[in-house]
Amino acid sequence: MRILLTLIFCWLVSACGTLQIEEKNFIRPDNLTGAVTKSRLDQAALQAVVPSASLSELSVPGEADVTLRGVLMRRPDAVASVLYFGGNAFHLDESAKELASKLSACPVNIVLFDYRGYGRSGGAPTVANMEQDALTLFDHTNAQFPGRVFVHGHSLGSFVAAHVAQQRPVKGLVLEATASNPLDWAKANVPWYLSAFIEVEVSESLRNIDNTKALAHFTQPSLVLAGSLDRVTPAPLGRKVFDAIPSSAKQILVVEGGHHNDLLDHPEAMAAYCKFML
Repeated sequence: MRILLTLIFCWLVSACGTLQIEEKNFIRPDNLTGAVTKSRLDQAALQAVVPSASLSELSVPGEADVTLRGVLMRRPDAVASVLYFGGNAFHLDESAKELASKLSACPVNIVLFDYRGYGRSGGAPTVANMEQDALTLFDHTNAQFPGRVFVHGHSLGSFVAAHVAQQRPVKGLVLEATASNPLDWAKANVPWYLSAFIEVEVSESLRNIDNTKALAHFTQPSLVLAGSLDRVTPAPLGRKVFDAIPSSAKQILVVEGGHHNDLLDHPEAMAAYCKFML
């Protein structure tokens, strides 16, 4: 998300009136950011936060000979399973322990994968292959837990999760810090005092990404979590997605004082989350 501020700065320097948003601004794999995973999640690390959970490593073949790698954190008392798609900086080895600690309030199994080009997974990500990978990962997870898989997407992952919900029989959908589409997101991140001078455009490959369209026929249970202080994906964007879902079993929670990355730290959000899973 910080790349947008860089682009705005470049506009100020060059006096260019068009802000062009491309895949490289929306997807930031390790070869662009230089991210390096310092430690690997293991059984001891997991049990430090969820003593009853067991850890299994997963490998799922993707397109173009890419192997998608992840983990299954299984609990003996689980009533459902969550396939989690993280945000742009998500790496399972760095984030899984904290995420497991938060979600341990709910009796669920957790399935995590690194996107291709991130962490353990090879390859180079594009919008198209990330969407296809997500369907492959859901099929793999649903084969293990038929009819009991909730899909949860945070930020960038909310677009991936919505795509899966559009294409597959998910039990329920959680969208955390979501947005309607890349154009709305980009406009929301342009300071108000520059909005009159900047025309925002998105690349062709991003124009078809729209959670309001993807979920226009979604009738399964859904939970939208937004933060009142989220400046990356402001709450009105989450509300726009919520309003587009036709399901009668939908709910939205705007967490007062919530930011982009801390919504699950708020007790009211986790209470709603666990109730949603039961």
